[in-house]
Amino acid sequence: MSKKKKALITGISGQDGAYLARLLIKKGYNVIGGIRYDTRLKPWRLEELGVHNKIKLIPFELLDEKKINQVIKKEKFNEIYNLAAQSFVDKSFLNPVYTNNVNALGVMRILESIRNFSKKTKFYQASSSEMFGNVKSKYFDEKTSFQPISPYAVSKLNAHWMINLYRDAYGLFCCSGILFNHESPLRSDEYVSKKIISELIKIKHKKSKNLILGNIYAERDWGYADDYVEAMWKMLQQKKPEDYVISSGMINSVKTFINKASNYLGFDLKWTGSGLNEKGIDSATDRVIIKIDKKFFRPIDIQYKHGKSDKAKKNLNWKPKTNFDNLVKLICDAELKKYK
Repeated sequence: MSKKKKALITGISGQDGAYLARLLIKKGYNVIGGIRYDTRLKPWRLEELGVHNKIKLIPFELLDEKKINQVIKKEKFNEIYNLAAQSFVDKSFLNPVYTNNVNALGVMRILESIRNFSKKTKFYQASSSEMFGNVKSKYFDEKTSFQPISPYAVSKLNAHWMINLYRDAYGLFCCSGILFNHESPLRSDEYVSKKIISELIKIKHKKSKNLILGNIYAERDWGYADDYVEAMWKMLQQKKPEDYVISSGMINSVKTFINKASNYLGFDLKWTGSGLNEKGIDSATDRVIIKIDKKFFRPIDIQYKHGKSDKAKKNLNWKPKTNFDNLVKLICDAELKKYK
């Protein structure tokens, strides 16, 4: 009988960490989850997926080099998936030093530890489509250049290039998944997809008056997180470590997301005005339920293009299973169930 593979997932309490944990457990892994020292939150996502009792949680802080070395030296993981990060673009403008310390130097600390204590460990780094920034291109794939426009994107790009360096210079099996936006019912309310749907449901049940947003014309390539974690796992099962763009290949605006969600939830939404004065009105009640506020605009926003995942389709035999309409419905159904 073959020995169970052992995997560490940093950031396991987040959306991607929970879905990845469930996937690895189904595949027979011994899963260990790294969590921050100061976290006071229950691992509700793991509980919701029914896997919290099948995972060992350990303190694992990306700022603590000594602890990282102790854990990696002791455990000799088969695979490490680094999903931990300061992951909010807007917060990165407020805390650029902290963002870089976690997202860039944190990855270097893990890479150095693998190099020194566990060279056979395969390493996955969660890169981001934000690294592309506003580079002029019809689409973004592995050959597209980078032009980051936020401290978050710069920190992720720093880590991304370090992955390439450690792979080439030290022969480590490490790779990056350049993931485009991926959502699910496990998103927190800070993310626009979840904010839109949860607020619309509150409005529907007269528990809130309106939804306030920033740039509703921002476009994103949206996919389903549960589809995307499968690509992460597949990257570490290849003979050769490489980086991959993971995306749906389609872009939709925030406004389109609002329209799809409001329609599914039973609103007859009409829009009036323009710019900061644009409003979404519920035709049934003639009430303004959506407003625009400049405080929710990013200092700089990306002129988005869609990702192209041909390499993942060819090498990993991966493609997204969930389209945009079904993703919106899936999150709406989950939120409605919670509300009831």
